[in-house]
Amino acid sequence: MRTLTNPLFICATLLLLSIAPASQAGSVKKTKARTHRASSAHCTAAKKFSADFEEEVATLYEEIDLNDFGLSKEAFEYAYKGYLYLLEHHRLNRTNVLSICDFSQSSRSKRLYIIDLDQKKVLINTFVAHGRNSGAEFAHSFSNSNRSHKSSLGFYITENTYFGDHGLSLKIQGVERGFNDKAARRNIVIHGSKYVGEDFLEGNPISGRSFGCPAVPFTQIDEVVDAIKEGSCLFIYHPTKKYLLKSKIINS
Repeated sequence: MRTLTNPLFICATLLLLSIAPASQAGSVKKTKARTHRASSAHCTAAKKFSADFEEEVATLYEEIDLNDFGLSKEAFEYAYKGYLYLLEHHRLNRTNVLSICDFSQSSRSKRLYIIDLDQKKVLINTFVAHGRNSGAEFAHSFSNSNRSHKSSLGFYITENTYFGDHGLSLKIQGVERGFNDKAARRNIVIHGSKYVGEDFLEGNPISGRSFGCPAVPFTQIDEVVDAIKEGSCLFIYHPTKKYLLKSKIINS
């Protein structure tokens, strides 16, 4: 009891109690500061990656002169992102070729772009049809359903060729579930047709339409197929919000 009432003991105890919380608070502040710095570093790295990607896209877009060919930077950016995704997941055999059908454009426009990313040039720029129930001159409605006669958006991987009702044709595999993964069952292929191209447009206001196949001019089917067959990336684009918001590849 005498010890507890000793003035020196009381002063020492009070001093220790006053120091301990301050020391503990200082430790918490330092921990929070380290956490904040780590979080900031992570955000900076994320922003840097995004900035690097956008810079890479902008550089490629300019080097290939895609603006002069009529392809929007937005369409190319989405296409290139998906191409990199498929490349990273080892889904592509022909890693230098990226093909884009830009269905935001009129069917009177040359809206198929076959690009050699190594040579940084457009190999082929030509006409391509959309599905008859997707729209008239402009496509605006898309489906993954059988017998819909509509185009399906998203990323595809080209496969092997065969000769069918339309002559030389190229099978394509849709790789986006819910958007184009039924393409094979729907017999969606790339084939040639006389209802697409400059000759047809001389006597018609718009290009003809398919049952959902990205049909190209009959006179160019050989060179188109040869350029993209056996494992290259094909992207069918339209700024449809449902697709852009829900595509796992776009939002990866």
